[in-house]
Amino acid sequence: MQYVKIKDALVEQIESGTLMPRQKLPAERKLAESFDTTRVTLREALSLLEAEGRIFREDRRGWFISPEPLKYDPTETLNFTNMALSQNRQPHTTLVAAKAMMATKKAAELLNLPPFSDIFRVDRVRYLEDRPVVFVTNYIRTEQFPNLLSHDLSLSLTDIYREQYGVVYSKVKYRVSTTSLLGEMAQALRATSGTPAMMVERINYNQHGELIDCDIEYWRHDAISIESVAQLQANQR
Repeated sequence: MQYVKIKDALVEQIESGTLMPRQKLPAERKLAESFDTTRVTLREALSLLEAEGRIFREDRRGWFISPEPLKYDPTETLNFTNMALSQNRQPHTTLVAAKAMMATKKAAELLNLPPFSDIFRVDRVRYLEDRPVVFVTNYIRTEQFPNLLSHDLSLSLTDIYREQYGVVYSKVKYRVSTTSLLGEMAQALRATSGTPAMMVERINYNQHGELIDCDIEYWRHDAISIESVAQLQANQR
């Protein structure tokens, strides 16, 4: 099948270093001409490469070679910035919106709150090397964090909780699934609607075992690699 041969040829160029991370591919028309194929066939090859995390597409800008994904270890307590810096990446975060609101059904379920409860919602976009890679929504119980919205919420919430309120995470419950980027999330991540994504849902507890907040992270799927090491104890007889 021709699209598989095109995909393999591009993989060879990526692995050999001929095509470098973040390098933009030629326009689809030009790329199709270089492989003497149709744009339909070329797009099948590009779709396979995107599914494998080899390339990514930015809306109205074209296709790019994916850089090395960020290693994400659920057992670590590092916040995004420190996790990225520890891997020699250049992170930053922008605040999209922050407000007090009545909990939606989803937020109330995640935070174990009764209907009509007040919560804080914080939406942010996180970047690696100026590329937006994850859209994060935090739902936060208000009782432990008075005046939270007065702080610089582009900074780490983990640090704000610890330094301003004496609250630290002691337990985190994770759920990882696949989804697609749509609407404001796709726009914020410069993705086309329907781009595959990885969703990481975290429910966080403080040092007293109390549920304090949850966050839902929508990652560009090529930008993250979930890795962890489990220390197993041998059965004793």
